[in-house]
Amino acid sequence: MPVIPVSDFNAPAIRRHFAKVDPVMALMLRAHGPCAILRPDRGGSPYEALGSAIIHQQLHGKAAATILGRVKILAGGSGKRFPTPAGLGTLSDAALRGAGLSGNKLLALRDLAAKALDGTLPSARAIVHLPDEEIIARCTAVRGVGRWTVEMLLIFRLGRPDVLPVDDFGVRNGYRVAYDLADMPTPKELARIGEKWAPWRSVAAWYLWRAADGSKLGANKE
Repeated sequence: MPVIPVSDFNAPAIRRHFAKVDPVMALMLRAHGPCAILRPDRGGSPYEALGSAIIHQQLHGKAAATILGRVKILAGGSGKRFPTPAGLGTLSDAALRGAGLSGNKLLALRDLAAKALDGTLPSARAIVHLPDEEIIARCTAVRGVGRWTVEMLLIFRLGRPDVLPVDDFGVRNGYRVAYDLADMPTPKELARIGEKWAPWRSVAAWYLWRAADGSKLGANKE
């Protein structure tokens, strides 16, 4: 499937599409207002985004932010930038472990840097021209990087319109809430259901997240 540039996003066309293929989703578009993921975040490279994602894995936000900040300080300069792939290679294991990285995360970051240097991981300039599945294949070649992590990069960093993270608990639970079901769909079931939402499956995911968030708010009020 060709890459859709940001300039081709068309909110009225999206509304018409969902009104035609899925009345429940069309109602959610009206209830939750404009989708907030139709513009990509151009800050940082895929290497930096995945480096941050690796550090955040299985940690609460504050703890991960602290470790990420320490790793950036090790890179020198202002302490605001993630170490470059070459720069990471100059940092000792002891220094990185001292910043709070686990052994597995240290190995993952080493592999991330190696994949960036050998071209497996696409550069910030190259990635915007690649199709989604190629990006997923090349990024998941990195140790510790799974499909979900790359799907989040595609949606929130690159603004890709047609990504449905079927393994995401919030997306699956949002579908259960929005469609008033007793059980969440399996990832395989949601992938099949979501075919009708193409080419705007990222948009559908955003509204399903909103539905899941709304159910949490309702539960907290009870």
